[in-house]
Amino acid sequence: MSNNHNAFRQKVYQLVNRIPYGRVMTYGDIAMYCGRPLAARMVGVIAHFGPVDLPWHRVVNRFGGLASGYYGGRVGHRAALIQENIKVDDSFIIVNFSSVRWTP
Repeated sequence: MSNNHNAFRQKVYQLVNRIPYGRVMTYGDIAMYCGRPLAARMVGVIAHFGPVDLPWHRVVNRFGGLASGYYGGRVGHRAALIQENIKVDDSFIIVNFSSVRWTP
């Protein structure tokens, strides 16, 4: 793995760790703030294989949709968000997404 990829991955870890309780960011938001605006999919791969102690449940798609690859699938993702008082509808989309979307 290249040093550039390792550096990007570390930036992703650091940013995800900063997402506040009750707030979310998108894969694309994270990619952009970590200096690679076209790397949203890479952020998803990093999330899938990243440290389990990071708040990955606070990362969603650009529409506020939940990840089927999350531990426990979208049902597990929704349960984790609901514990933080984030409302998720029956289609696994965050209700009032713009109000819980976080900008560092």
